[in-house]
Amino acid sequence: MKIVIRNGRVIDPASGRDEVTDVTIASGRIVGIGDAGDFQADRTIDASGLVVAPGLVDLAARLREPGQEHEGMLESELAAAAAGGVTSLVCPPDTDPVLDEPGLVEMLKFRARKLSRCRLFPLGALTRKLEGSALTEMVELTEAGCVGFSQADVMLADTLVLQRALQYAATHGYTVWLRPQDAWLGQGVAAQGAMATRLGLSGVPVIAETVALHTLFELVRVTGARLHLCRMSSAAGVALLRAAKAEGLPVTADVSINSLHLTDVDIGYFNADMRLNPPLRQGADRDALRAGLADCTIDALVSDHNPVADDMKNLPFGEAEPGATGLELLLSLALRWAQDSGLPLATALARVTAGPVRVLGDAIGSLATSAGRLAEGGVADVCVFDAEATWAVEPARLASQGKHTPFAFASTGMALSGRVRATLVAGTVAYEADRA
Repeated sequence: MKIVIRNGRVIDPASGRDEVTDVTIASGRIVGIGDAGDFQADRTIDASGLVVAPGLVDLAARLREPGQEHEGMLESELAAAAAGGVTSLVCPPDTDPVLDEPGLVEMLKFRARKLSRCRLFPLGALTRKLEGSALTEMVELTEAGCVGFSQADVMLADTLVLQRALQYAATHGYTVWLRPQDAWLGQGVAAQGAMATRLGLSGVPVIAETVALHTLFELVRVTGARLHLCRMSSAAGVALLRAAKAEGLPVTADVSINSLHLTDVDIGYFNADMRLNPPLRQGADRDALRAGLADCTIDALVSDHNPVADDMKNLPFGEAEPGATGLELLLSLALRWAQDSGLPLATALARVTAGPVRVLGDAIGSLATSAGRLAEGGVADVCVFDAEATWAVEPARLASQGKHTPFAFASTGMALSGRVRATLVAGTVAYEADRA
């Protein structure tokens, strides 16, 4: 189909483009950026007063399929991605069964392609069944479509196994994605501090992150492996990451929308919607994460989408399953961070488009040169949104099967800006907001 998006404010952080113009699309590619002239389109999208940006790329989204379909299914969660302007996402391997066999990866990618809502890039399990002992067949998993290898939230306690995994990954040029949290120190339900003490909740100290980071950085120095750090959570961790990057270590990192905007005080009176992993830390940590994202110490902002069923959330805080829906909030919370930090719109978009694509690198093949950007000849993954429109998060109206979010208006008092009007994936309209 030939599509022309007319009169939108076209922003491409990768190239620095920011102008009101047209975008023409044919055969799934952007064929022109500029005055469309007499381009014969099958469909015209009027983007007057709207922003036309690259489709968002989310590096952390659980889709709950296979194995936890009662909490989320590909249909619902990829629909949520499209509604949030997300055109590519990475999912961790902690499904049921675990993504440690090529056939499982191929099945998941095939199902996602059939739905045509969003590009799916799975992470393969680093160890079989995520048990932390035997390594998976990384070469076969890569051939099946995995873009990296991870333990998800299952901490790998055996340092020797971790070293061997990094050595093997380095040999083949793979990236290992790990949560920086010590397996023993990280056993708690809230961030260690005055709030956890007051509520009588078991605390996770900051050193759970920093001890893990010291270990990981030493192993990277020895093995030369590429490492992506998932969901940084502390000021001390950001400082260590900044030093590692200054040293030239091949490391990247992301932060979740939750840690970027909320603190442990938001737990309030045991609000289970604030039961998250990593746990919400103090204001100084949140401020350091914001600064780290601004100066590119942290490369990407992620939704940390993790839909949870009612029967697993409506429990005492310490027993509730950690997680929250986030795909439909990623764009608005990126904009909110930029507004709060006095940063331009293009910077907010860069952390959810070009930044994540740089993290993925060559693992996504030819898409590495065109995903997360608007370029003539590039793939037509596009998000059209109204940057001025404000909205309150109403869980019942979210497309995700998971309705639990810490950003529900009643609990945070947070009005968000930025409403997605249309999402295109490979030149096909995957989502379009109601005209009403």
